[in-house]
Amino acid sequence: MLLDTASLYFRAYFGVPDSVRAPDGTPVNAVRGLLDFIARLVQDHRPDDLVACMDADWRPAWRVALIPTYKAHRVAEEAPEAGGVDQEEVPDTLSPQIPVIDEVLDAIGIARVGAADYEADDVIGTLTGRAAGPVDIVTGDRDLFQLVDDERGVRVLYPVKGVGTLRLVDESYVHEKYGVGGSGYADLALLRGDPSDGLPGVPGIGEKTAAKLLAAHGDLAGIMAAVDDPAAQLTPAQRKRLAEARAYVEVAPKVVRVAADVALPAFDAALPRSPRDPGAVAALAERWGLGGSLRRLLSTLPE
Repeated sequence: MLLDTASLYFRAYFGVPDSVRAPDGTPVNAVRGLLDFIARLVQDHRPDDLVACMDADWRPAWRVALIPTYKAHRVAEEAPEAGGVDQEEVPDTLSPQIPVIDEVLDAIGIARVGAADYEADDVIGTLTGRAAGPVDIVTGDRDLFQLVDDERGVRVLYPVKGVGTLRLVDESYVHEKYGVGGSGYADLALLRGDPSDGLPGVPGIGEKTAAKLLAAHGDLAGIMAAVDDPAAQLTPAQRKRLAEARAYVEVAPKVVRVAADVALPAFDAALPRSPRDPGAVAALAERWGLGGSLRRLLSTLPE
């Protein structure tokens, strides 16, 4: 089981009232919400291995160099740059909770894995490719639908309501919803664009048109080959739009498709049966008032 950790703690933050606070009054709604989410996942799905995948770089420079608008709208306008790295706009009461999440997961012994210059999506893509058995990817980000693969047992568990209701996303769901297979989702996304990630897409090519083009021509390469083939079945408007967007289409795949070959640090993915550092867990529970959320997660581990 691979967790898109930032996606999940953002959802927890907005799904749990900020009246949930530590003894000193600091909000811990994201921390407790994430712990409740993980406890529920462990209880319901009983994974042997569980990895909290992290954003070591939420907006990698190499992606921005290819598409400058990539996530540009999420950059904090007034935040000072740290070593030339753009800072993500994060709610004021969420930022202090992220180090607490890191400490709690480390004390419990749940693997946290990130890689310099890469996003959590890339870590997930790499670990999914390495996996010898089935993989459940837990994320609220549709970008990872591109990894769904029924033959390999790779599926996405997508939170629908809070942290308790998940949609199981397999190839049949992706095809029914978007008209493409799992592997075709990235091509669909880059053609239609994605405002949430600052991807412009091809002007005039929406989701339905993109799906029809992919169905007719196989993949992105097939579509662009059709642009240069006068006999190919493209409307004059489609041919013109795709031709004008050629520069974007050439670089977008590297931005949209998750990396599959990221060098990762050594780690133990096995879900612990008991806390790695019981003393640290107890201290964190008291310091941050983690109460029932932490107890529920710890109680699921031996089971």
